[in-house]
Amino acid sequence: MSKIIALANQKGGVGKTTSSINLAASLAVLEYKTLLVDADPQANATSGIGFDPRTIKDSIYECIINDVEPADAIQHTETPNLDLLPAHIDLVGAEIEMINLTNREYKMKAVLEKIKDRYDFIIVDCSPSLGLITINALTAANSVIIPVQCEYFALEGLGKLLNTIKIVQNRLNPALDIEGILLTMYDVRLRLSNQVVEEVRTHFENLVFKTIIQRNTRLSEAPSFGMSVIMHDATCKGAINYLNLAREILRNNGLVNDEDTNLKKEGIKR
Repeated sequence: MSKIIALANQKGGVGKTTSSINLAASLAVLEYKTLLVDADPQANATSGIGFDPRTIKDSIYECIINDVEPADAIQHTETPNLDLLPAHIDLVGAEIEMINLTNREYKMKAVLEKIKDRYDFIIVDCSPSLGLITINALTAANSVIIPVQCEYFALEGLGKLLNTIKIVQNRLNPALDIEGILLTMYDVRLRLSNQVVEEVRTHFENLVFKTIIQRNTRLSEAPSFGMSVIMHDATCKGAINYLNLAREILRNNGLVNDEDTNLKKEGIKR
């Protein structure tokens, strides 16, 4: 049984795509079959994992609008156990084309239903908006991760996102859970970063992941090489942070932890 996790925040620049790529890669290297779904018209997750969006023939757009089989659009990455359902710029027009479709909020769910049993985890990188594609991702997902940067205005807009999640829970997907709030871009040298961590944890308590993603040069440069930070430099701080996040998610989902490295694959909650 697979678990679908969407990463969503309508604010740009919070580390959402970076977190999607590297969480998916971390789960994959921990030997969980993982699919990364690029649901952002900017296609940064597609290029960041080593594919040129301009050369992609079939993408999530064709699957939603033209009923292309998702299995035909999936790309195998260089990371063992990690596949990609890519995006390209055409996805920007999908919201307009979906307006008059019946069950328009469930289109992505229908696509992922066809392939979800092939994977342990499906990670969906949402666009920085609360539009119809993001609503589709939240409707298809079992849970949502909210990346929040450790910078000024960190909590700005978070209330609107949480309200959107509540609307989706009430009207479209009652089973949607908040997997957690992920603090990103943490700089141990800055007092502001520590203040943001304290403020977010005071407001949201147990919803906040224990793992914090620190600023890291290797993490920033990995997408320019078309690879995850795990493949770029597995020993750097960024890679270790995301591996720790993956382990925390596995523990939270009831997976047995044998000496923190030999994780048994069992009991994934829906």
